[in-house]
Amino acid sequence: MPDNAAEVTAAGIARLAGVGRAAVSNWRRRHADFPKPVGGTETSPTFALGDVERWLRAQGKLAEVPLRERVWQLLTGHPAGGAAALCQVGAVLLLVRDRPAVWHRLSEGTDDQLAEMLPVALAPALTARLGEAHPVHLPDAAGLGPTVPLLRGSAELAGDLGPREAYAFLLGRHLDANLRQYTLTPPAPAALMAALAGLAPVERAATSPGGKGAPGGPGGPDVTAAGGRAAGEQAVSAQAAGEQAAGEQAAGERAAGERAVSAQAAGGRAAGERAVGSVLDPASGTGGLLGAAGPAVSVYAQERDPDLAALTALRLALDTDAPVRVAGGDSLRADAFPGLAVDAVVCHPPFNERNWGHDELAYDPRWEYGFPARTESELAWVQHALAHVRDGGTAVLLMPPAAASRRSGRRIRADLLRRGALRAVVALPAGAAPPYGIPLHLWVLRRPGAGQPAAPHVLLIDAAAAVAAPAEGPAAPGATTPAPAAHGAVAPSPGRGKLPWQTVHTTVLDAWHAFDRGGAAPERAGVCRVLPVIELLDDDVDLAPARHLPPPAAGGGIAELAAVRDRLTATLTRTAELTPAAPARPRAEEPAADRRPMTTVGELARAGALVLKSGTTAAGGSVPVLTEQDVLAGTGPTGPAGGAAEGDEPVLTEPGDVVVPLIGGGTVARVVDESTAGAALGRNLSLLRPDPEALDPWFLAGYLRGSANQRQASSYASTATRLDVRRLRLPRLPLADQRRYGERYRALASFEESLRHAARLGEQLVRGLYDGLADGTVEPH
Repeated sequence: MPDNAAEVTAAGIARLAGVGRAAVSNWRRRHADFPKPVGGTETSPTFALGDVERWLRAQGKLAEVPLRERVWQLLTGHPAGGAAALCQVGAVLLLVRDRPAVWHRLSEGTDDQLAEMLPVALAPALTARLGEAHPVHLPDAAGLGPTVPLLRGSAELAGDLGPREAYAFLLGRHLDANLRQYTLTPPAPAALMAALAGLAPVERAATSPGGKGAPGGPGGPDVTAAGGRAAGEQAVSAQAAGEQAAGEQAAGERAAGERAVSAQAAGGRAAGERAVGSVLDPASGTGGLLGAAGPAVSVYAQERDPDLAALTALRLALDTDAPVRVAGGDSLRADAFPGLAVDAVVCHPPFNERNWGHDELAYDPRWEYGFPARTESELAWVQHALAHVRDGGTAVLLMPPAAASRRSGRRIRADLLRRGALRAVVALPAGAAPPYGIPLHLWVLRRPGAGQPAAPHVLLIDAAAAVAAPAEGPAAPGATTPAPAAHGAVAPSPGRGKLPWQTVHTTVLDAWHAFDRGGAAPERAGVCRVLPVIELLDDDVDLAPARHLPPPAAGGGIAELAAVRDRLTATLTRTAELTPAAPARPRAEEPAADRRPMTTVGELARAGALVLKSGTTAAGGSVPVLTEQDVLAGTGPTGPAGGAAEGDEPVLTEPGDVVVPLIGGGTVARVVDESTAGAALGRNLSLLRPDPEALDPWFLAGYLRGSANQRQASSYASTATRLDVRRLRLPRLPLADQRRYGERYRALASFEESLRHAARLGEQLVRGLYDGLADGTVEPH
C-alpha cells in the first residue's frame, strides 16, 4: 500500500511500535535522525507515516506495521476528514461484500483506472441496498483519487476480517477518537431497548476470512481492467447486470430465510411477544440502536446530521441483509417516512431542545396526545414514535428523568396513560448512557388498537435498586467483596462502565415479559410494581418509579438487621485477633535499613526475576476486568466483560501476581489470589509477575507500598501523580528472609481487609437503623 502522504500523531506512533507516548517523546529528544514534524501544531505535531515506519524499522523497533494500523492512519490522514473517508470506505466494502467479482476486476487496474471506474460500480451497489434516495454521496473520479490507497487497504483488511468486521473496526475507532462530537448509545442499554421492543439480540455467526458474500473468492476468469473509461464502464455494467439478477435471487432466498427466522422466533416466544418485521429509529445517530436489534424484514432510520446518516446507512447495510432505508434531515420538522407504520421504534432522542419546531408544527397530526410545550421536546419524540408504529406496535425511548415529572408535560403524560399507550417506565442506574451523571429512564409504549379497551395498569421498575448488593461475610485478603450497600436503600451507582448489566437486564426483562403476557408482574419492594393507571392521574402525573414503589423493610427487616449486627460483632472480634503486635526493634545482627543493598523493579525485570506487564484493555472479552478502583477498594473485578481494545491482547491475572495502580499517588499494591485470578488487567494498572524461586509476592507487594518508596518513584503532572513502577526499590534479601517479611505483610493485609469489611457492615447497620427508626419498623430502646 502506498503511503499517500499519510500523517500520524505521536499517539499513533506509540500504537504502531507498541510503546507508551513517553517513549516516543524520548525518541524525539535522543535521536537526531527521528523524522521531523510535517504538520499539526507545536503541542500535537504530526509526522509522515512512511518516514516513521522507515525509522522504526531501522532502529529495530518495528518489524512490519499491522495492516489495520496502516489503514487507520490512512483514514485519519484523509484530506476530507474521517467521516468522509469512512463513507467512501463503507461503499467499497459494500461492493466487496455484495459484488466481489466487480471489485476484483476493478482492483486489478491502476489507481487512476480504479478511481475512474469506481463511481460507475458503486452507484448500482448502493442503490440495490439503500434505495434510490440514499444519503451516501461520493465524490467523482478526481475526488476519489487521493482515497485509492485507503480503499485498497480497506478491501485487503476485509479479506482478513470480513467486510462488516473491517468497517466496524474503523468506525468504532473513529467514534472512540472523537467522543466529544457524538452522543452514543452504549451497547448494554441499546441491547436492553431492543429486547423491550421485541427485537431479538444480534448473534454473529463466524465468517470466512473472505467475508460475508465472498465464498470461494471472486469467481470467474481473471480479466485485466480496461484502459479507457468507456471500456471500463461497459465491463462494470455487464458484470453489474449479471450480479443484479443473482442478487435478486439471493434477495428472495434471504427473504425466505427471514420468514423462517421470524417463524422460529414466533414459535419460541411466549404468548404476548411479537416477531418484529420492521423497525425504525428516527434519531439514529451512528446506528447503534438498530445495530443491537436482531434480524428484521426491513430497517428504517433518519438522522439530522448528513455525515452520520451516511455512516449509519453503510453500517446497517453491512450489518444486515434486510432492506435498509436511511434518510437525512430532522425527523420532527421534515419526516422522511410519512405514513410509515412499523412494528417497532427504538429511539435515543436529543434532550432538552428548545428549537425543535414548536412554532411551525402547532397543527401537526402527530400530536394525538396533546401539543408539546416548547420545553417538552422529548414528548414530541414520544408522539412521533407512536405515529410510526402500527396498532399494537412497540416503541422504546431513552428519556431524561425530568420528562416523567415536569408540570409542563403532565397533560400529555395523563393522556398517554388514559389511552393505554404508556405501558412501562424503567429507571436506569446513573452511568447507563450519556449524559452519564443522571439516572435516565426507558419509556415502553404501545400504540392502542382501534376499538380495544385501554390498558388499566402500568409497570414501574427502578433498576438502580436492583444493583445494590449487601455486604457478605468475612473475606480473605484480596478476595472479592461487594461494595457497601444497605438493605432497603438504593446504593449509589457504580458509575460509567461498571454497572452490573446482567442484573439490570434480568430485572427489567423478567418483569416486562411477565407484565406483557398477563398484565401482572411479581412485586419487589423498592424495585418493581404494577400500578393502576388511576393512581397516577393526580395533579402532577409524576411517572418517576422511585416515587411510587413501596419502600422495602428497613435494612431488609428486623431479622436481617440482627444478622448484620451479629456479623459485625464477629468481624470486630476477628479484627481484634488480627491486630498487629506492638512494633519491635530490629535485631542487633540485622543491618540498618539504609545500609541494605537495594535494587529496583526495572533491574529485577531485566534480570528475569519478574515480568512486568501493563493494562492495555478497557474490556477483557469473555472475562471481567480488574479496574484501578477495584485495586484501591480491595474488591473483586467489576469491569464489564466485552471486546478487548483493537490490536490489544488482554493481560490475564494469575495467583501470586502483584498489581499496582499507576495514577493517584496512593500507596497500594495488591497480591492476586485465586478469587481474582483470570481477570483482565484494566487501564492504569501495572502487573508484576515474580519468579517464585527468586521473589516472594507478599514481600514484593509490601515493600512497594512504602510511602517513601512511592514518593521517590512518582512524577507529577498538572492534575495527577503517576507512578513509575520500574523505579520502585526493594532490598536484596535471601528468599527465606523474604518469606519471613512476606508473612508479616500478609498478616497486615488480612487485618486491613477485616477493618474494611467491618466498616462496610457498620455502615449497613447504621443506615438500616436510621431508616427503621424513621419509618417506625424499629422501636427506640
